[in-house]
Amino acid sequence: MAKTLLRSGDLDDFQAVGGGGQAVFDSALQIRETLRLRKQLAMVDCLAIPQVNDDGDRVNWYSPVEGQPVAWQAADAETRSRALRYLETTLDAATALSRKCLQSGKTAQQLFGSLLEKALQFPGENHLFLVDGKPVITFWGFVNLNENARDDVLDCLRQPAPIEPTLLSLPVEEEDEEDAPVMVTFTQADEPLLPPPMPAEPRPAIVLPAAKPEITPPPARVKPRRRVPLWIATLVAVLIAVVAAPLLMSRPAPQSAAPVAQSGTPLPKIIAALPLHQAEVVKPAQPEVVASKPVVIAAIPKEALVMDASQVRAGMTRFLNGNWQVQIAIQDPVTGKAPGLRFQIQNNKGTARLTQGKNIVCRAEIFSGLHQSGELMIKSRNNARCNDGSRYPMPEITCKAGINDVAECVARYDAAHAVPVTFRKIGA
Repeated sequence: MAKTLLRSGDLDDFQAVGGGGQAVFDSALQIRETLRLRKQLAMVDCLAIPQVNDDGDRVNWYSPVEGQPVAWQAADAETRSRALRYLETTLDAATALSRKCLQSGKTAQQLFGSLLEKALQFPGENHLFLVDGKPVITFWGFVNLNENARDDVLDCLRQPAPIEPTLLSLPVEEEDEEDAPVMVTFTQADEPLLPPPMPAEPRPAIVLPAAKPEITPPPARVKPRRRVPLWIATLVAVLIAVVAAPLLMSRPAPQSAAPVAQSGTPLPKIIAALPLHQAEVVKPAQPEVVASKPVVIAAIPKEALVMDASQVRAGMTRFLNGNWQVQIAIQDPVTGKAPGLRFQIQNNKGTARLTQGKNIVCRAEIFSGLHQSGELMIKSRNNARCNDGSRYPMPEITCKAGINDVAECVARYDAAHAVPVTFRKIGA
């Protein structure tokens, strides 16, 4: 009987996860078969069956069980709650089986354990369906682009608990009977509500105390001054003139003549006793001249990858278009040499060609993009497929603009190790 189609999509729209240097999706059918042989039927029924088209870029996901599929978001809360508990039990069983296989001494068992550890990862709740009430995951082994595998796989299915508002109670003050509000009732609708105004009572006169009279102290008695008779003052002036005349006539004349006014009368001479010094011209201090070091401009290699600043600000990567020889600072364990790697990129999409030894050639689809921080990212969603049937892990390469905007790049095969990468532009 034909299975029910749940979802279809392009592989380029998601990012594959994996372990042991291999993607989960590349071994999806083998993983389901291994689980079936190990009698893990509940786990098998949770994983949709993938079928890739002839071009290898689009996949259809079919339900492994019969029934009417219902999207996760369309199911009621009680059904989702039961399905979530079912998935939690299945995930715990998968984690325990994965840990057991990783502790095995066989390489095949270890590889299966590392793949099973990431197998239940999926992009989000819109990739989960309920078929006959049982959860079925599509695009398992994938996450959204530029995202990492979630620590809690089922976190996207859990609804946050609603926050209940807290009611604050205000203290109620006790009211006295005198302060209590008076209730007014309309017993007689024809009469006015307010009572008639009361006649104003006469205010008592305010009597101010009599002001005390100010006491003015008697003026102080001033002793009268005796007046000098006029004839005595005249006599004293004549005596002073008679005594001073001979003294003025006997004083020698000064050596330098006093300045004479136009009328011939000598002017009084003013002598300044201030000390005088000859003015000196002080030269301004010369500023200290510090010899500046010559600016050294490093030459940019002709074939280097230069991250044009204007393009980076605009979010464009035209500087990456073309063919590149990529040199990664690693050595092949068999040949002892770095693998030959070439990128051909146009408009953020391209292919990677990797050569090992003499006759082994591997290829992978790659894509690139710019983060908001201006960091360039180049990576592949899957491992490279080699002509001998093997797979080769592809690194994630990140670059940032260095001196003169020359790209400084590193390659990561996992989160803990990074190695330098050099780009050199080559012909077609």
